[in-house]
Amino acid sequence: MKKLFLFILLAFGTVNLINAQKAASSIFFELGGPGLASINYDRRFSHKEDGLGFRAGFGGLEIDHAGGILVPLGLNYLLGKDNKNYFELGAGVTIVSGGDGSGDTFQSTFGHLNFGYRLQPRNGGFTFRAAINPVFGNGFFIPYYGGVSFGYKF
Repeated sequence: MKKLFLFILLAFGTVNLINAQKAASSIFFELGGPGLASINYDRRFSHKEDGLGFRAGFGGLEIDHAGGILVPLGLNYLLGKDNKNYFELGAGVTIVSGGDGSGDTFQSTFGHLNFGYRLQPRNGGFTFRAAINPVFGNGFFIPYYGGVSFGYKF
């Protein structure tokens, strides 16, 4: 898990070095969605407010001494005309690592899609997201899963 966390930090640093100009970036807390309860970073690949971008997060959950760490990773595309309200489409994978407190551990992944609304002001400030996030994996598909998030764009 430490290697994965280090890899994510290095990836963020590399993206920041490559982009000398400021691209639209935000940090948000998501409840529900592919990270259950997670802190996430989102950034556009171009120097525009909309278009293709990525998200990476870190979250977790513990119930009755059993818990897991979730790392949602994904690509997304923002469509909008007023530089504030966007339709967001995306897809990605969430890495799950956990245990039950007795030494038994597990690792898994599941896929997710994203169909949602994003409020993201052009000049920075408060952001809000609400989305339907179908999730799927080995033998399961949950079409009506969703989440909301609150954050800050800079």
